[in-house]
Amino acid sequence: MNEALKTKLKTLPSSPGVYFHKNADGEIIYVGKAAVLKNRVRQYFQKSEKDPKTEALVKEIAMTDWIIVDTEMDALFLESEMIKRYMPKWNILLRDDKTVSYVRIDMKSEIPYVTMTRNPEGDNAEYIGPFYAKRTVSDALRILRRVFPYYIKPYDGKKNLDTDLGLNPGIEIGKTTPVEYKKNLRKLIRYLNGERKDLLRDIEIQMKEAAAEGKYEEAATLRNQLFGLKELRKKIVFSDKEFMDISNDQALKQLKELLNLENPPRRIEGYDISHQSGENVTGSMVVFINGASDRAEYRKFKLRNQKNDDTKNLREIIERRLKHKEWDYPDLIILDGGEGQVNAVKDLLDEAGIPVIGRNKSGNHSKNSDMNIIIPGKGFFEINPGSHVAKLIARIDEESHRFAITYHRLLKRKNMIK
Repeated sequence: MNEALKTKLKTLPSSPGVYFHKNADGEIIYVGKAAVLKNRVRQYFQKSEKDPKTEALVKEIAMTDWIIVDTEMDALFLESEMIKRYMPKWNILLRDDKTVSYVRIDMKSEIPYVTMTRNPEGDNAEYIGPFYAKRTVSDALRILRRVFPYYIKPYDGKKNLDTDLGLNPGIEIGKTTPVEYKKNLRKLIRYLNGERKDLLRDIEIQMKEAAAEGKYEEAATLRNQLFGLKELRKKIVFSDKEFMDISNDQALKQLKELLNLENPPRRIEGYDISHQSGENVTGSMVVFINGASDRAEYRKFKLRNQKNDDTKNLREIIERRLKHKEWDYPDLIILDGGEGQVNAVKDLLDEAGIPVIGRNKSGNHSKNSDMNIIIPGKGFFEINPGSHVAKLIARIDEESHRFAITYHRLLKRKNMIK
């Protein structure tokens, strides 16, 4: 262990968080989470017997940094986000595409149950994801089940241990009804989709209304959900004392330098269009705060112009987005597209004072596609795909594509059953 690392480890906090092991070149080689950062990170450097993989990892570690978060639940979600962003070589199990998982809930069933799957099917069930680590989302679901009880296998009407523990909703003992159970499942879906702030607000409003109407049992249930969710609240804290202080994030610093921005971009928005031969045309807006996705801020658009015209559709989305003054303006916009898409909206964004770049993949949305970006007035730039800035741009672009195509498929299914 070098002296700089030895000194850094003395400042480890007793807080939950996500840690980043780096090699001598400053490359992030492993991302992990911890309930207590001080205890977990120091374990790597203790003189105890370790498996060969961990021994090899430790030999490469030249520096360790971390992010402090409020709760262990935050650490679960943030670890998954950072692995998707950096794709560290030692997170082999987590970065393997085979470990991408979805939460499946068939809301059309009379009494749904919650499972996980790697392969979404066209069965009209609700699929939430993808999540890049099955273990991560399993842990999250186990904790969330205490707030929103649910069944984990087809309902058979029999009472079991999970019923006694309050993990099942209790339809079998008359504790709730299928209708009320589905209401709670919709809240669970909203939470997993990132709508945490709005969900907390809605539950608080419902609780007050129930109390005012004398529905005290319902108000008590809502109060318990509210308190439970507040313990799991999604609020990432970027401390000025830690490396993920925005001014020290390598990807954001590189974006600042590349685009000659005054400050590193705190809020970045990514946009994409999805359609099939000009039908069911949808658009997405994804939001990254301090380099991490903030799903509560995502927005989706159903295009008024239902045609195969990406530049015109993109202009419509940006026009509609800019009318929402209640949404914070971004410090940077990243478009999925080339010069045509960038030029289609540049005048609108210039007027709003928002910088914009495009990522030109020529339809290739794979993780291995080249990192070519378009900067207005400067033309094409090819970025090293292994750099921090390339990984962040790719992450934002992939997320905007995923969100757009998910909404497109939803509209397509709805129109097929009309």
